[in-house]
Amino acid sequence: MDHRRPPLREDQASLTVKPISTEVLLCETFDHSSITALRHAITSSAGAAGLRGDRLDDFVVAVNELLTNAVRHGGGLGRVALWWADGSVVCEVSDSGGGLARPLPARPARPPTRQPGGWGLWLAEELTDTFELVTGNGGTTVRVSSRTSLSDA
Repeated sequence: MDHRRPPLREDQASLTVKPISTEVLLCETFDHSSITALRHAITSSAGAAGLRGDRLDDFVVAVNELLTNAVRHGGGLGRVALWWADGSVVCEVSDSGGGLARPLPARPARPPTRQPGGWGLWLAEELTDTFELVTGNGGTTVRVSSRTSLSDA
């Protein structure tokens, strides 16, 4: 499986796993100094788009883990995009780091209970309805989504 990504165009805010066909709620480049403000903006935007209660809290924790991973492991800078599509709030976080080690498991593995770090991707996958990851030498992009209503499940 080829995990290489095409280079970003200058007019493209974020490399996406699939095309974005709806109005973007938030799209920013970030570093460590902007994660807290960005987390609050994501909470507000995802809440306004229809996520509520525990589902909103879980989504924000998942996205926060992805933001932190992008800064910590992906070269210090990242790009985030948030949008609403087909009854779900979708978030994509990309970095320009060296990518993840191969081979990648089908799902992120649960770290050992006493391990203090390494929980980010596993939590993001567990706390959201969908999880997609593309990685390669040019960086990593993770897309997660959560449905705004469980009646669509």
